[in-house]
Amino acid sequence: MSTHLTPRKFKAGTAFFPPAPYDEVLPRVQTMPFVFASPHSGRHYPERLLRLSRLDFDDLRRSEDFFVDLLFDQAPGAGAPLLKATYPRVYVDLNREPYELDPGMFEDRLPPYAVKDSERVYSGFGAIPRVVAVDLDIYKTKLLFSREQNRIENIHKPYHRRLRDLLEKTTALFGWAVLVDCHSMPSNRSASMVSLGRRFTNRQRQKEPFNPDIVLGDRHGISCSPLLSAFIEEAFTSLGYSVARNSPYAGGYCTVNYGKPSKGIHAIQIEINRALYMNEALLKPDMPSFEKLQDDLGFVIGRLASLNLGTSRKLAAE
Repeated sequence: MSTHLTPRKFKAGTAFFPPAPYDEVLPRVQTMPFVFASPHSGRHYPERLLRLSRLDFDDLRRSEDFFVDLLFDQAPGAGAPLLKATYPRVYVDLNREPYELDPGMFEDRLPPYAVKDSERVYSGFGAIPRVVAVDLDIYKTKLLFSREQNRIENIHKPYHRRLRDLLEKTTALFGWAVLVDCHSMPSNRSASMVSLGRRFTNRQRQKEPFNPDIVLGDRHGISCSPLLSAFIEEAFTSLGYSVARNSPYAGGYCTVNYGKPSKGIHAIQIEINRALYMNEALLKPDMPSFEKLQDDLGFVIGRLASLNLGTSRKLAAE
């Protein structure tokens, strides 16, 4: 059953209005030690964002992980929770540290604990992004952090409180847990790299590696057991999909923050090539390809139910 949860704690001096920061679909009984999450597929664009932005609506959507929450909608039926962002990445990026921010975006000062010097901040992709994936500045003027801080306090933090809670409950039930962080990527590799704040030279473009259907990010083997990465890769390749690991996406904040195999919690990021399921020019699902991919992801999720990583925690500790 899908449930909208209203946050109960609000940062003093800030205003926050519904909808809630996340939606979740829970299984009747959780039978799998997996939690699926989609932090970048939110589709509620606040009117305030539209007023502040210099971009039109379609350009604002360019960094959205289009329909990824719908692609994984078979997870609850298979026995695993599905956590879904409500607000779009362009408004607040849930796959960043909460205060990973560009001070040049704001008229007032950021708090001293803000992370101001990461590669993502330099590229314009902090927790409150400065640019969208097509490398266009979002805002007409500088923002007031004292006003925009509510995006972090009342959207980012409640989402991660709930994600932590789901992983803790899952670990308590099964002795171990897996976060599957669900994303999509542009089919054009150069556009994909631009979304990371990088640039290709003409020579690099000519030598681009193959553009895979699926990219698995496990922080180069740090965020989860290698058994999990290999198992998911084999499940996709058995269906005919091409799979790469950690290039160009090795996993973001969610993978780094929650993936602690020695503590029995594994995290892996799945990036899906948008050409598999949508018209990227019209920003619409492409039928019947969309439904086929849904079914294939349901197959992969079903296969995961047979995986046992309970012993990998012991091996990591040894």
